[in-house]
Amino acid sequence: MTTMTETSARFREFKMPDVGEGLTEAEILKWFVQPGDTVTDGQVVCEVETAKAAVELPIPFDGVVHELRFPEGTTVDVGQVIIAIDVAPGSGDAPAPAAAAPAQEPAAEPEAEAGPKGRTPVLVGYGVAESSTKRRPRKGASAAPEAAAVAAAVQAELNGHAAPAAPAAPAAAVPAQGGRPLAKPPVRKLAKDLGIDLATVVPTGKDGIITREDVHAAAAPAAAPAAAPAPAPAAVAPAVAEAPAVVSDSARETRIPVKGVRKAIAQAMVGSAFTAPHVTEFITVDVTRTMKLVAELKEDKDMAGVRVNPLLVIAKALLVAIKRNPEVNAAWDEANQEIVQKHYVNLGIAAATPRGLIVPNIKDAHDKTLPQLAAALGELVTTARDGKTSPAAMAGGTVTITNVGVFGVDTGTPILNSGESAILAVGAIKLQPWVHKGKVKPRQVTTLALSFDHRLVDGELGSKVLADVAAILEQPKRLITWA
Repeated sequence: MTTMTETSARFREFKMPDVGEGLTEAEILKWFVQPGDTVTDGQVVCEVETAKAAVELPIPFDGVVHELRFPEGTTVDVGQVIIAIDVAPGSGDAPAPAAAAPAQEPAAEPEAEAGPKGRTPVLVGYGVAESSTKRRPRKGASAAPEAAAVAAAVQAELNGHAAPAAPAAPAAAVPAQGGRPLAKPPVRKLAKDLGIDLATVVPTGKDGIITREDVHAAAAPAAAPAAAPAPAPAAVAPAVAEAPAVVSDSARETRIPVKGVRKAIAQAMVGSAFTAPHVTEFITVDVTRTMKLVAELKEDKDMAGVRVNPLLVIAKALLVAIKRNPEVNAAWDEANQEIVQKHYVNLGIAAATPRGLIVPNIKDAHDKTLPQLAAALGELVTTARDGKTSPAAMAGGTVTITNVGVFGVDTGTPILNSGESAILAVGAIKLQPWVHKGKVKPRQVTTLALSFDHRLVDGELGSKVLADVAAILEQPKRLITWA
């Protein structure tokens, strides 16, 4: 289902689709086209970042780019028009595109394309049905011109400017006296960050809703104090902060908005930590033989063209341990009060990327041979670092590995991914004194930490899984007999 509208026979509009499962917004990272460029059906026009991943959006029709509705770096709600296309160029004079504000929000929200029972179309199918609740008409609409003039005068007075002339006909009414200004949560946050009182902002949105543009307009006078006389101490305007991040030479703090992947990580970690009772067990193991095996595999012709490292052997060891203890590979169904045992392993690999930590998973990892697992690991890491991991690649994981050893860390207490039963943290592999065959010798040693959901996995089962992984890494030949 294409998320678009048709404004006329000539101009068509493309809306921000739901590129994930139930996502409500996405940030425009980069435009690949500009007004005047010719586009074809299926051509990628921009890259957006959701709470799950960066996704490229293709345009669903041919034509010439007429207007980009939002600049790069803007967070746009699902369903808002982001680009207008002239599908019949040369057929007449085109209307001038509307000017895009730094954080533009349309004065009136675009109406969704008709769908089943009034639901909004997404990239595939339709989203949830809209509520049948209607907004009650607000009182005091007739007082809008006077209220708008008073609000503008108050704002100008606070910032040391002469009051502007009252508008002849404001676009929308402000709330009734004593009522709460109407604005969406992101707009309220923007106003708070900029130090703007919403009660002093003139709304231009539909039904008297305050938009981002209104807030920026209200903050504009405060952004140029050099042009205004110094106000009296009692009328000093609040300091203006930049929306993306507040930084200055004399600042003692930096505030960074929580959004995108970081926001998703925070929500998932809080949900997991306060839902699943975590237990973490540790074991220190001699992995000298595993390191020798890695060196041998790098010379093996069957492994040519794939990346071989200790993580590959550790991943295979965990898969074998799960095969020997299948009860650990499960999920807790709170709604039905059931334990759901999985007969497949989608192995998650935590990957640090410029956009934050993400955990894509290798589908059906339990069925893969060592060369296939190596190839899948290499592709997963490369895709994650390039920022091209799809939402589908991060869904459906069952068990995860996080390699904190690459940062020189000995171990940690990892938090479960929501819906998963266990996560294995791998520490740094270091040369340490170790008792080997009755003598103290330098050996390659690491520490493993296994966190698990104690509703699903008791101490005995968790200990068996961790002990099996350690035993394989100490004696890799067990891969042959246990796999």
